[in-house]
Amino acid sequence: MNTADFDVVILGAGPAGSALALALARKARDPARIALMGPPRPPAGAPGKGRSASAGVDPRCLALNHGSRVFLETLGAWPNQAAEIHYVHVSQRHRLGRVIIDHDDLDVPRLGNVVRYDDLLDTLQNALEHSGVTRIEARGLPRLSAHRIECRHDAGVVTARLAIQSDGARPEGMARHYGQHAVLTNVRVSHPRDGWAYERFTQTGPLAALPHPQAPDIYSIVWCCGPQQAETLRGLPAREFDRRLQEQFGDRLGRLESLTKLSVFPLALYAGPSRMNPRCIAIGNAAQTLHPVAGQGLNLGLRDVAQLTHSLGPWLLRPDTDPYPYCTEFISRRRADRWLTIGITDFLPRIFSTRNRFIEHASGAALLAMDLIPPLRNQLARQLLQGLRR
Repeated sequence: MNTADFDVVILGAGPAGSALALALARKARDPARIALMGPPRPPAGAPGKGRSASAGVDPRCLALNHGSRVFLETLGAWPNQAAEIHYVHVSQRHRLGRVIIDHDDLDVPRLGNVVRYDDLLDTLQNALEHSGVTRIEARGLPRLSAHRIECRHDAGVVTARLAIQSDGARPEGMARHYGQHAVLTNVRVSHPRDGWAYERFTQTGPLAALPHPQAPDIYSIVWCCGPQQAETLRGLPAREFDRRLQEQFGDRLGRLESLTKLSVFPLALYAGPSRMNPRCIAIGNAAQTLHPVAGQGLNLGLRDVAQLTHSLGPWLLRPDTDPYPYCTEFISRRRADRWLTIGITDFLPRIFSTRNRFIEHASGAALLAMDLIPPLRNQLARQLLQGLRR
């Protein structure tokens, strides 16, 4: 069995793991000593794979805040196609109160962008081809062995001084099942509004409409509702689905017409410690998987990546030393932002879907208060935009 040795092995080649490999490569003396492990991915536009400009293999669109865009641009990994978000309209169905978050209030050129998952991952992969990072197309699970990490896979063994799990492992610790599924589709709207995104809270869960990078009149829909309702929606004729979506969302964008087949995903919160063992750190989806409300999942993961790169920078220049103190610094610096973001994304979908009219009215009053009091609104917006800085 073949054995290959590295300074760092990153387990999971999704967006967070790929971004981390690129970032660490810029700090390392020898980028080839960084290994990125993950299953093979079909190249963009591969025949028979269905990877077209209008519908990727993965149906998700990702809302990336301004800070995430700046970070990805520094890595040379920003997709060519991206829809800008300048305003976010937050409302609650059948209740008073709404708030509008404006990029000018936060002194940023944009609040964020929407990109297709496939486009982002393809861009990261293209950048990795020129980074010097060693790519291992296999799945591996970390096991502590003496003073090293050992990862066995079908073709051999990978050893490293430090392992970083970015996906492929569910966080162990906090778990919450929301009793909601996310229904994903794209719609064409008759009255598009340039740069506007919407988050609408309903009694069954939040409903988001995000500008799609494909065209100005196309929006990505994330409709969170009960599992039975989600399955019912998936089986409806397109015209009846559009009618029900219009009923929930309203007429802010005019008439809504679905364009793509519905995809349904169960929703849950899983969060665990950042340190899996003395030589294995968890980031991204391996550290926390969040409810999609406010689109914080990958943004939080990329903040993990940025801080871990900063903390490991000095160690990568002397990789024969113990990485433990540098990992401890990372964990300390990330703790507050992680748990505050987890708390916000856990609280919002639950408080707005209690079906208690007193709580619903109080929630509407809170939205109204944020709209009328800019410091209150901007404090929450900055947390969602850039996280808690230390």
